[in-house]
Amino acid sequence: MSVFATTTRTIPCGDATITIEHGRLALQASGAVTVRWGDTIVLVTATHQALDREVDFLPLTCNYQEMLYAAGRIPGSYFRREIGRPSDHETLISRLVDRPIRPLLPKTLNHEVQIIATVISSDREHPADILAMLGASAALHLSDIPFAGPMAAIRVGLNDDQFLLNPTAKQLETSPLNLVLAGTRDAVVMVEGGGHFIPEAVLAEAIAWGHRQLSPFLEAQESLRQACGKAKFAVTTPVADAELIAAVREIATTPLAQALTVPSKLARKEAKAAAKQAILAAVQERFAQTPERLHKVGEVLEDLEKELVRRRILEEGRRIDGRDLTTVRPLAMEVGVLPRTHGSAIFARGETKALCTCTLGSSRDEQRLETLGGDVAKRFLMHYNFPPYCVGEARPLRAPSRREVGHGALSERALAPILPDPQSFPFTIRLVSDIMESNGSSSMASVCGGCLALMDAGVPIRTPVAGIAMGLIKEGDQYLVLTDILGDEDHLGDMDFKVAGSRDGVTAIQMDIKIAGIPAEVMRQALEAARTARLFILDAMAQVLPAPRGELSRFAPQTDTVSISPEKIRELIGPGGKNIKAICEATQADIDIDDSGKVTIFAPDQETLAKAREMILFYDQKAEIGCDYDGIVKKVMDFGAFIEILPGLEGLCHISQLDRSRVQNVTDVVREGDALRVRVIDIEPSGRIKLSRKAILQEAAGETPDPVERQPPRGGKPRGGRR
Repeated sequence: MSVFATTTRTIPCGDATITIEHGRLALQASGAVTVRWGDTIVLVTATHQALDREVDFLPLTCNYQEMLYAAGRIPGSYFRREIGRPSDHETLISRLVDRPIRPLLPKTLNHEVQIIATVISSDREHPADILAMLGASAALHLSDIPFAGPMAAIRVGLNDDQFLLNPTAKQLETSPLNLVLAGTRDAVVMVEGGGHFIPEAVLAEAIAWGHRQLSPFLEAQESLRQACGKAKFAVTTPVADAELIAAVREIATTPLAQALTVPSKLARKEAKAAAKQAILAAVQERFAQTPERLHKVGEVLEDLEKELVRRRILEEGRRIDGRDLTTVRPLAMEVGVLPRTHGSAIFARGETKALCTCTLGSSRDEQRLETLGGDVAKRFLMHYNFPPYCVGEARPLRAPSRREVGHGALSERALAPILPDPQSFPFTIRLVSDIMESNGSSSMASVCGGCLALMDAGVPIRTPVAGIAMGLIKEGDQYLVLTDILGDEDHLGDMDFKVAGSRDGVTAIQMDIKIAGIPAEVMRQALEAARTARLFILDAMAQVLPAPRGELSRFAPQTDTVSISPEKIRELIGPGGKNIKAICEATQADIDIDDSGKVTIFAPDQETLAKAREMILFYDQKAEIGCDYDGIVKKVMDFGAFIEILPGLEGLCHISQLDRSRVQNVTDVVREGDALRVRVIDIEPSGRIKLSRKAILQEAAGETPDPVERQPPRGGKPRGGRR
């Protein structure tokens, strides 16, 4: 029992419970809770601070951080602390926290709002991301920050055709579906996840089923607020300048509508800029006596642009670029465009174009990650870059943004299920998508281009995948689903719904909704329209490259696998890694050794691959009866000498087998370190090897070698006792 005054609410969750607690930690934050599931605990705080200036955006920041002490681990960094920029994993969960709560905060909020979710205990079995999302809503709901919540978040898994609510890490290992869903009582507001070729009907049912599971999580937050919530502070809503709005609409409607019919993005941008400049000049002339009112002209024009675009779609069924609602923009593809990469492709859909490259490496190129669950390695990396020139801008190049990390992760999730298993294809695979031009859905272009680059590299993928972005326009009870949305349609529409997969089903999905929600039937319609578009794109991709190339690029690493006796691994590695390092330096190869004796070689070309294979097998040679070997005397005993004939393999040359004549003392013939050529004359069932120098000397002298007599065991006593 806590010595602090706490308020808790418990939610049943399978065989366990999720507990939300307030009153123990971070009480000077505007709102703070801990969310516990098993022994995983996440502290989530919500804090606000008034700004001394007006901003035209919602100043919300969400940060998720994992403290390694939560799992009883000390950071491996030089400073032994969690420092520096967040990991990609932390960035992705920060985005998960941000996306469902941002639409529920007032757009006119002039306070900086910061959400911090910190994992302070981890049992490695109950995922913390869902707890961070739930805690963000609870902390905001308890606080004095205006919030149109609560919101709840869950994960949906699948087992034997039964949906799972918040599956554990162990259950997720065998679940073909991993879907994170967030919503309010009225609607789903965010979906993120992936699957192993999940049919659209199953996916739609999973989303509907997940939404029905949110009630207990929402009720717990409502109950907690009633017990200890704060009064919300008021948000000032600016009074609309009706006269200014009417004047701007009168002046701007016709020229802006004309500019919005220009199909090309850059030409349309220039036409809108020219129209807005003329409109602003006319408005300034009309309101010359009250220029302070003109700072709202930009907002009025943005609202008018949104209205004009949506009205044309609703009334005429025509979009900004003149397409109907279901047509995919023109496709253009090329493969093998870069001569020295292992695989490359250009994928263009309308004015969006991605240059994708595939690079193959050894297991040493895997990405090592320090996580709460321990150190893990990733063999598939997908990196997405969005340089400023792709949208005609000039700005500084910086580290990848949260958006770039998120788009790369979505593309990676879409492509991962089609990759071959590491046993049959042991390469590390890195895909890079550099966006050359952007006008909507560049992440899905990265999926298509990435798939083509994999096939161009000769990666034996299971099946091709493609992706498409869907949009939505809602007015009243009318819903219109848009296929292959433009950037402006994403900005001005009500939904951004990205779906990627193969002909058999969905592998990745991401959905953000800007309205209260959409009916289940509209969701099914969007999924079916996405499937139709995906099949169209897959057909076009098949015309360019129907299957993976039969061979790897000559510039790609060459690989082979050999097996050696597990007992020989020590000799292959050598003292302090001396032997294996020498092989790597001599051949420029990367060599991975498994405890089972499996040795995987990655070499720059076939010649060095063969050389590395030969050098490795040198340490796994087996002695053969009747064969001669050049050996080194390792130890001298009264009854003979132990001679190393192969790396790590010694045999006994008995005193009677050292010379053609009788030998009184072993040291009269050999000493430690001497080089001798000997013959294997017997290998006992135990593996003991018997050697003879005498046989080689007799043969050299033209004599017939003596028949091999049974040698007494080490120590000089005959076998079986006295004779």
